[in-house]
Amino acid sequence: MTAPNAAAASTADVSADAAAGTAAAVGDPGIADPSTPGMSTADLISQLQADRLWLLRQIDAGLWPQWRLDLAALERELGQLLDQAGERFPQS
Repeated sequence: MTAPNAAAASTADVSADAAAGTAAAVGDPGIADPSTPGMSTADLISQLQADRLWLLRQIDAGLWPQWRLDLAALERELGQLLDQAGERFPQS
């Protein structure tokens, strides 16, 4: 019999591998590292806008149908947050 922790770890590994494969297959834009020296607020907002656009395209393409409603809500909230950030930190 397999230990519960070993089974959970195995499932997590498979999920992580599947997620990585899906991201690579659909053109993952990469992740902005906010701790990068020299990254301005405008650069971070711009990167997040690109990430939001990528997410929207993936949703529209029909990826992850079981998560469509949740991802669409997340995308809308991210859009609102980025609009507010753009107002507070206008790009030069």
